[in-house]
Amino acid sequence: MWRKVKISALVAPVASQAAHASEKAEGIDLQSALQTLRSTLSDITYDFVGHTPYILAGLVVLLLTWGMSFVVSRVVVNMSKRSTMRGSLRDLLQRLTSILVWLLGLLLTAMVIFPGLTPASALGGLGLASVAIGFAFKEIFENFFAGIMLLWKYPFEKGDFIECESITGKVEDISVRMSQIRRTNGELVVTPNSFLFKNPVKVLTDLNSRRITIMTGVAYSEDADESVEIIENALQECKTINQNQPIEVFLNGFGASSIDIEVTWWTDPTPLGQRKSRGEVVGAVKRALDNAGIEIPFPYRTMTFKEPLTIQQMQETPDSQ
Repeated sequence: MWRKVKISALVAPVASQAAHASEKAEGIDLQSALQTLRSTLSDITYDFVGHTPYILAGLVVLLLTWGMSFVVSRVVVNMSKRSTMRGSLRDLLQRLTSILVWLLGLLLTAMVIFPGLTPASALGGLGLASVAIGFAFKEIFENFFAGIMLLWKYPFEKGDFIECESITGKVEDISVRMSQIRRTNGELVVTPNSFLFKNPVKVLTDLNSRRITIMTGVAYSEDADESVEIIENALQECKTINQNQPIEVFLNGFGASSIDIEVTWWTDPTPLGQRKSRGEVVGAVKRALDNAGIEIPFPYRTMTFKEPLTIQQMQETPDSQ
Protein backbone atom coordinates (compact mmCIF):
# COMPACT_ATOMS: atom_id res chain seq x y z
CA MET A 1 0.00 0.00 0.00
CA TRP A 2 2.82 2.37 0.95
CA ARG A 3 4.66 1.65 -2.34
CA LYS A 4 1.59 2.55 -4.44
CA VAL A 5 1.17 5.87 -2.65
CA LYS A 6 4.84 6.67 -2.99
CA ILE A 7 4.88 5.89 -6.72
CA SER A 8 1.81 8.01 -7.38
CA ALA A 9 3.35 10.84 -5.42
CA LEU A 10 6.43 10.68 -7.60
CA VAL A 11 4.54 10.39 -10.91
CA ALA A 12 2.15 13.30 -10.32
CA PRO A 13 4.81 16.09 -10.31
CA VAL A 14 6.46 14.63 -13.39
CA ALA A 15 3.15 14.60 -15.32
CA SER A 16 2.40 18.15 -14.22
CA GLN A 17 5.81 19.33 -15.39
CA ALA A 18 5.35 17.57 -18.79
CA ALA A 19 1.95 19.18 -19.32
CA HIS A 20 3.32 22.59 -18.41
CA ALA A 21 6.23 22.12 -20.80
CA SER A 22 3.85 21.06 -23.58
CA GLU A 23 1.62 24.09 -23.07
CA LYS A 24 4.70 26.32 -23.04
CA ALA A 25 5.99 24.74 -26.28
CA GLU A 26 2.61 25.21 -27.98
CA GLY A 27 2.53 28.82 -26.88
CA ILE A 28 6.03 29.35 -28.23
CA ASP A 29 5.14 27.70 -31.61
CA LEU A 30 1.96 29.78 -31.99
CA GLN A 31 3.78 32.93 -31.05
CA SER A 32 6.56 32.12 -33.53
CA ALA A 33 4.05 31.46 -36.34
CA LEU A 34 2.25 34.74 -35.69
CA GLN A 35 5.53 36.59 -35.62
CA THR A 36 6.57 34.99 -38.95
CA LEU A 37 3.23 35.90 -40.49
CA ARG A 38 3.49 39.50 -39.33
CA SER A 39 7.02 39.69 -40.64
CA THR A 40 5.99 38.28 -44.02
CA LEU A 41 3.05 40.69 -44.37
CA SER A 42 5.26 43.55 -43.32
CA ASP A 43 7.86 42.63 -45.95
CA ILE A 44 5.17 42.32 -48.65
CA THR A 45 3.68 45.67 -47.72
CA TYR A 46 7.09 47.29 -47.67
CA ASP A 47 8.02 45.81 -51.05
CA PHE A 48 4.67 46.82 -52.54
CA VAL A 49 4.97 50.37 -51.28
CA GLY A 50 8.54 50.52 -52.50
CA HIS A 51 7.44 49.16 -55.89
CA THR A 52 4.44 51.49 -56.22
CA PRO A 53 6.31 54.10 -58.31
CA TYR A 54 7.15 51.43 -60.88
CA ILE A 55 3.52 50.28 -61.00
CA LEU A 56 2.31 53.86 -61.47
CA ALA A 57 4.90 54.36 -64.20
CA GLY A 58 3.63 51.17 -65.89
CA LEU A 59 0.06 52.51 -65.80
CA VAL A 60 1.27 55.72 -67.38
CA VAL A 61 2.95 53.71 -70.12
CA LEU A 62 -0.31 51.84 -70.74
CA LEU A 63 -2.20 55.12 -71.05
CA LEU A 64 0.42 56.42 -73.47
CA THR A 65 0.15 53.17 -75.44
CA TRP A 66 -3.62 53.58 -75.71
CA GLY A 67 -3.24 57.15 -76.94
CA MET A 68 -0.48 56.21 -79.35
CA SER A 69 -2.56 53.35 -80.73
CA PHE A 70 -5.50 55.69 -81.36
CA VAL A 71 -3.32 58.32 -83.02
CA VAL A 72 -1.44 55.84 -85.21
CA SER A 73 -4.71 54.17 -86.29
CA ARG A 74 -6.21 57.52 -87.33
CA VAL A 75 -3.06 58.41 -89.26
CA VAL A 76 -3.10 55.06 -91.07
CA VAL A 77 -6.80 55.44 -91.93
CA ASN A 78 -6.33 58.98 -93.27
CA MET A 79 -3.34 57.95 -95.36
CA SER A 80 -5.05 54.85 -96.74
CA LYS A 81 -8.17 56.81 -97.73
CA ARG A 82 -6.09 58.84 -100.14
CA SER A 83 -5.03 55.69 -101.99
CA THR A 84 -7.03 53.26 -104.11
CA MET A 85 -6.65 50.53 -101.50
CA ARG A 86 -9.66 48.27 -100.88
CA GLY A 87 -11.68 48.90 -97.74
CA SER A 88 -10.84 45.50 -96.28
CA LEU A 89 -7.11 46.18 -96.71
CA ARG A 90 -7.50 49.52 -94.94
CA ASP A 91 -9.21 47.80 -92.01
CA LEU A 92 -6.52 45.11 -91.91
CA LEU A 93 -3.69 47.66 -91.96
CA GLN A 94 -5.34 49.68 -89.20
CA ARG A 95 -5.87 46.64 -86.95
CA LEU A 96 -2.39 45.22 -87.49
CA THR A 97 -0.85 48.61 -86.71
CA SER A 98 -2.90 48.88 -83.52
CA ILE A 99 -1.90 45.34 -82.46
CA LEU A 100 1.80 46.11 -83.07
CA VAL A 101 1.62 49.30 -80.98
CA TRP A 102 -0.07 47.44 -78.13
CA LEU A 103 2.50 44.63 -78.18
CA LEU A 104 5.35 47.11 -77.94
CA GLY A 105 3.50 49.04 -75.24
CA LEU A 106 2.88 45.94 -73.14
CA LEU A 107 6.52 44.89 -73.49
CA LEU A 108 7.69 48.33 -72.36
CA THR A 109 5.19 48.28 -69.48
CA ALA A 110 6.53 44.95 -68.25
CA MET A 111 10.09 46.28 -68.38
CA VAL A 112 9.08 49.38 -66.40
CA ILE A 113 7.23 47.45 -63.69
CA PHE A 114 9.99 44.85 -63.40
CA PRO A 115 13.26 46.76 -63.82
CA GLY A 116 15.36 43.59 -63.99
CA LEU A 117 13.46 42.38 -67.06
CA THR A 118 15.37 42.66 -70.34
CA PRO A 119 13.91 42.57 -73.86
CA ALA A 120 15.63 39.24 -74.54
CA SER A 121 14.20 37.57 -71.44
CA ALA A 122 10.78 39.10 -72.08
CA LEU A 123 10.72 37.82 -75.66
CA GLY A 124 11.92 34.40 -74.49
CA GLY A 125 9.16 34.18 -71.91
CA LEU A 126 6.68 35.43 -74.49
CA GLY A 127 7.77 32.66 -76.86
CA LEU A 128 7.21 29.95 -74.27
CA ALA A 129 3.89 31.46 -73.25
CA SER A 130 2.76 31.73 -76.88
CA VAL A 131 3.22 27.97 -77.36
CA ALA A 132 1.01 27.17 -74.37
CA ILE A 133 -1.54 29.81 -75.33
CA GLY A 134 -1.54 28.57 -78.92
CA PHE A 135 -2.53 25.05 -77.86
CA ALA A 136 -5.12 26.34 -75.40
CA PHE A 137 -6.75 28.78 -77.82
CA LYS A 138 -6.21 26.98 -81.11
CA GLU A 139 -9.62 27.79 -82.61
CA ILE A 140 -9.40 31.47 -81.65
CA PHE A 141 -6.01 31.87 -83.35
CA GLU A 142 -7.27 29.88 -86.34
CA ASN A 143 -10.17 32.31 -86.75
CA PHE A 144 -7.77 35.23 -86.22
CA PHE A 145 -5.44 34.24 -89.05
CA ALA A 146 -8.41 33.30 -91.24
CA GLY A 147 -9.79 36.81 -90.67
CA ILE A 148 -6.46 38.32 -91.73
CA MET A 149 -6.52 36.26 -94.93
CA LEU A 150 -10.13 37.24 -95.61
CA LEU A 151 -9.32 40.92 -95.23
CA TRP A 152 -6.12 40.58 -97.25
CA LYS A 153 -7.02 38.60 -100.36
CA TYR A 154 -10.71 37.65 -100.50
CA PRO A 155 -12.79 39.50 -103.11
CA PHE A 156 -15.85 40.36 -101.04
CA GLU A 157 -16.20 43.52 -98.95
CA LYS A 158 -18.68 44.99 -96.52
CA GLY A 159 -21.99 45.37 -98.33
CA ASP A 160 -21.50 42.41 -100.67
CA PHE A 161 -24.03 39.61 -100.84
CA ILE A 162 -22.43 36.20 -100.45
CA GLU A 163 -23.55 32.59 -100.27
CA CYS A 164 -21.63 30.00 -98.23
CA GLU A 165 -23.14 26.58 -97.57
CA SER A 166 -26.64 27.35 -96.18
CA ILE A 167 -25.89 31.03 -95.40
CA THR A 168 -26.95 33.71 -97.88
CA GLY A 169 -26.92 37.39 -96.98
CA LYS A 170 -25.20 40.74 -96.88
CA VAL A 171 -21.78 41.12 -95.26
CA GLU A 172 -22.12 43.76 -92.53
CA ASP A 173 -18.76 43.42 -90.80
CA ILE A 174 -15.50 41.46 -91.09
CA SER A 175 -13.34 41.41 -87.98
CA VAL A 176 -10.15 39.49 -87.30
CA ARG A 177 -12.08 36.69 -85.58
CA MET A 178 -15.62 36.53 -86.98
CA SER A 179 -17.89 37.98 -89.64
CA GLN A 180 -21.47 39.26 -89.45
CA ILE A 181 -23.84 38.35 -92.28
CA ARG A 182 -27.37 39.73 -92.49
CA ARG A 183 -29.75 37.31 -94.17
CA THR A 184 -32.45 38.55 -96.53
CA ASN A 185 -35.10 37.75 -93.90
CA GLY A 186 -33.42 40.06 -91.38
CA GLU A 187 -31.58 37.42 -89.33
CA LEU A 188 -28.01 38.19 -88.28
CA VAL A 189 -25.56 35.31 -88.61
CA VAL A 190 -22.25 35.63 -86.75
CA THR A 191 -19.92 33.04 -88.27
CA PRO A 192 -16.25 32.26 -87.51
CA ASN A 193 -13.85 33.37 -90.20
CA SER A 194 -12.42 29.86 -90.50
CA PHE A 195 -15.83 28.69 -91.77
CA LEU A 196 -15.76 31.22 -94.62
CA PHE A 197 -12.10 30.50 -95.33
CA LYS A 198 -12.46 26.70 -95.56
CA ASN A 199 -15.70 26.52 -97.58
CA PRO A 200 -16.54 27.76 -101.09
CA VAL A 201 -18.02 31.26 -101.06
CA LYS A 202 -20.21 32.62 -103.86
CA VAL A 203 -19.91 36.40 -104.17
CA LEU A 204 -23.28 37.34 -105.67
CA THR A 205 -22.42 41.03 -106.09
CA ASP A 206 -18.91 40.67 -107.47
CA LEU A 207 -20.12 42.27 -110.73
CA ASN A 208 -22.59 45.10 -111.26
CA SER A 209 -25.08 42.77 -112.93
CA ARG A 210 -26.04 39.12 -112.77
CA ARG A 211 -27.67 36.79 -115.29
CA ILE A 212 -31.07 35.22 -114.73
CA THR A 213 -32.73 32.46 -116.76
CA ILE A 214 -36.38 31.42 -116.80
CA MET A 215 -38.29 28.93 -118.94
CA THR A 216 -41.58 29.55 -120.73
CA GLY A 217 -43.44 27.75 -123.50
CA VAL A 218 -46.01 28.08 -126.27
CA ALA A 219 -48.43 25.57 -127.70
CA TYR A 220 -47.32 23.28 -130.53
CA SER A 221 -49.91 24.88 -132.82
CA GLU A 222 -48.27 28.32 -132.48
CA ASP A 223 -45.45 29.84 -134.53
CA ALA A 224 -42.35 29.30 -132.35
CA ASP A 225 -40.12 31.79 -134.22
CA GLU A 226 -42.74 34.52 -133.94
CA SER A 227 -43.08 33.78 -130.22
CA VAL A 228 -39.31 34.25 -129.75
CA GLU A 229 -39.43 37.62 -131.51
CA ILE A 230 -42.40 38.79 -129.43
CA ILE A 231 -40.64 37.86 -126.20
CA GLU A 232 -37.45 39.69 -127.27
CA ASN A 233 -39.42 42.85 -128.03
CA ALA A 234 -41.23 42.60 -124.68
CA LEU A 235 -37.96 42.40 -122.77
CA GLN A 236 -36.66 45.55 -124.49
CA GLU A 237 -39.23 47.55 -122.49
CA CYS A 238 -38.36 46.15 -119.04
CA LYS A 239 -36.72 48.75 -116.77
CA THR A 240 -34.97 46.27 -114.48
CA ILE A 241 -33.02 44.65 -117.34
CA ASN A 242 -29.49 45.81 -118.07
CA GLN A 243 -29.85 46.72 -121.73
CA ASN A 244 -26.08 46.98 -122.14
CA GLN A 245 -25.85 43.20 -121.75
CA PRO A 246 -27.28 40.78 -124.33
CA ILE A 247 -30.87 39.53 -123.99
CA GLU A 248 -30.99 35.90 -125.09
CA VAL A 249 -34.19 34.09 -126.10
CA PHE A 250 -33.80 30.59 -127.57
CA LEU A 251 -36.00 27.64 -128.38
CA ASN A 252 -34.95 25.09 -125.80
CA GLY A 253 -36.74 21.82 -126.56
CA PHE A 254 -39.94 19.83 -126.90
CA GLY A 255 -41.89 19.80 -123.68
CA ALA A 256 -44.76 17.52 -122.68
CA SER A 257 -47.37 20.01 -123.89
CA SER A 258 -45.42 23.00 -125.28
CA ILE A 259 -42.38 24.20 -127.16
CA ASP A 260 -40.01 25.27 -124.37
CA ILE A 261 -38.34 28.70 -124.67
CA GLU A 262 -35.33 29.81 -122.63
CA VAL A 263 -35.24 33.48 -121.64
CA THR A 264 -31.96 34.94 -120.27
CA TRP A 265 -31.09 38.51 -119.27
CA TRP A 266 -28.83 40.54 -116.94
CA THR A 267 -30.03 42.59 -113.98
CA ASP A 268 -29.13 43.93 -110.53
CA PRO A 269 -27.08 41.28 -108.63
CA THR A 270 -28.75 41.72 -105.23
CA PRO A 271 -31.44 39.21 -104.18
CA LEU A 272 -34.10 41.94 -104.08
CA GLY A 273 -33.08 43.23 -107.50
CA GLN A 274 -33.33 39.74 -108.97
CA ARG A 275 -36.79 39.17 -107.52
CA LYS A 276 -38.03 42.48 -108.91
CA SER A 277 -36.59 41.79 -112.34
CA ARG A 278 -37.95 38.25 -112.46
CA GLY A 279 -41.43 39.47 -111.60
CA GLU A 280 -41.31 42.22 -114.24
CA VAL A 281 -40.06 39.88 -116.97
CA VAL A 282 -42.66 37.17 -116.25
CA GLY A 283 -45.45 39.76 -116.39
CA ALA A 284 -44.10 41.31 -119.61
CA VAL A 285 -43.81 37.92 -121.37
CA LYS A 286 -47.32 36.92 -120.30
CA ARG A 287 -48.89 40.19 -121.52
CA ALA A 288 -46.98 40.13 -124.81
CA LEU A 289 -48.04 36.57 -125.67
CA ASP A 290 -51.62 37.23 -124.63
CA ASN A 291 -51.81 40.39 -126.77
CA ALA A 292 -50.45 38.44 -129.75
CA GLY A 293 -53.03 35.68 -129.23
CA ILE A 294 -50.35 33.04 -128.59
CA GLU A 295 -51.36 30.29 -126.21
CA ILE A 296 -49.28 29.41 -123.17
CA PRO A 297 -50.68 25.91 -122.69
CA PHE A 298 -51.62 24.06 -119.57
CA PRO A 299 -50.17 20.55 -119.27
CA TYR A 300 -52.09 18.17 -121.57
CA ARG A 301 -52.74 14.53 -120.77
CA THR A 302 -53.76 11.94 -123.37
CA MET A 303 -55.36 8.79 -121.93
CA THR A 304 -55.57 5.50 -123.86
CA PHE A 305 -57.86 2.71 -122.69
CA LYS A 306 -57.48 -0.96 -123.55
CA GLU A 307 -61.16 -1.38 -124.46
CA PRO A 308 -63.60 1.14 -125.93
CA LEU A 309 -65.59 3.06 -123.36
CA THR A 310 -69.37 2.76 -123.35
CA ILE A 311 -71.09 6.08 -122.94
CA GLN A 312 -74.62 6.05 -121.62
CA GLN A 313 -76.83 9.09 -121.48
CA MET A 314 -78.84 9.57 -118.32
CA GLN A 315 -82.52 10.32 -118.92
CA GLU A 316 -84.12 12.92 -116.76
CA THR A 317 -86.93 11.72 -114.51
CA PRO A 318 -89.94 13.78 -113.49
CA ASP A 319 -88.58 13.99 -109.94
CA SER A 320 -85.33 15.62 -111.15
CA GLN A 321 -87.23 18.38 -112.96
